[in-house]
Amino acid sequence: MRLLLVAATELEIAPLVAGLSSHHRPPEGGSHDERLRAFTHASHHVDVLITGVGMVAAATWCARTVVRHSYELALNLGVCGSFVRAYPPGTVVNVASDCFPELGAEDGDEFLTMQQLGLSGPDDAPFRGGRLLNPEPASHAVVAALPAVSGITVNTVHGNTGSIARVVDRYAPDIESMEGAAFMYACLVAGTRFAQVRAVSNMVERRNRAAWKLREAVDALNDTALRLIEHV
Repeated sequence: MRLLLVAATELEIAPLVAGLSSHHRPPEGGSHDERLRAFTHASHHVDVLITGVGMVAAATWCARTVVRHSYELALNLGVCGSFVRAYPPGTVVNVASDCFPELGAEDGDEFLTMQQLGLSGPDDAPFRGGRLLNPEPASHAVVAALPAVSGITVNTVHGNTGSIARVVDRYAPDIESMEGAAFMYACLVAGTRFAQVRAVSNMVERRNRAAWKLREAVDALNDTALRLIEHV
């Protein structure tokens, strides 16, 4: 099977990549891409793409890669912030639904979505009901065993009590990331089967690095990702 692993930063999947590095193989077709590395693991061809941080970088590099190459499964692996106490730091989740909550316009104190502005319909492809959904949320046993959550993808992570309350009231998200919906958009347009798997590194609150558990989140994420690859 040919797999694509996508992360915003090397840090998030460094333990996993270290386990693959001894089986490095040249890219298929001889094509050169400075952000794409090719490995073999558990009889699978595994390409690793580090996009850089943010939805623009993620959308651009993911779209370029899935159009140039054919994958049976693409995995977005990363950390995230949690709005929900039921998903504390260290929890690994399957982001089955995502969206872009900042995409719209302000009208005084009100926020208008693209649908409310009449610029797009809620079911304009690849959206369904205004959100990006994984059409095969339980297609893999390891992914199916994870809590299925609703995400938002933002340019600015939340750290203000007022803005947190507003986004929770508007979208009721479980987690937030800076790349997830962009990855899902690219895969849906390309028709590539995918899963967005993330580990919670912190609660969404006023910025408090002392409370973050980044190392625990990365370890849990990479353990899950390795099991996924070996049992796909």
